[in-house]
Amino acid sequence: MPPFKLEVEKLPGSSDALTIYRATGKLALETVNEFLPGLRAEPAQRVILDLSGVSFLDSAGVGALVSLFVSRRNQGKQFGLAALPPQAVAVVTVAGLQNLLPIYKTVEEATAKSA
Repeated sequence: MPPFKLEVEKLPGSSDALTIYRATGKLALETVNEFLPGLRAEPAQRVILDLSGVSFLDSAGVGALVSLFVSRRNQGKQFGLAALPPQAVAVVTVAGLQNLLPIYKTVEEATAKSA
């Protein structure tokens, strides 16, 4: 079985006010430890994570997203998710987090909310 892999790319046009990252691969137990430190340290006031390229999300991945949300909120900063694929929507819904985490249908919708 191939190893789990997650790539997180900071998109061009990011600023101190808003930074957008795109995740590609599997956000799972095997990848969360590499994923968390970079986003937790992001200095931008608002971070949007585009999950359109995530092929698999498990409970550890959801835990990492909640951890990021809480960590950034405690710093007076914001964190939101955009473009969740159907499997990720299902996992977030089963976990009951759709009302806790700011979730947007598209990156464009998420960035419009910050204007």
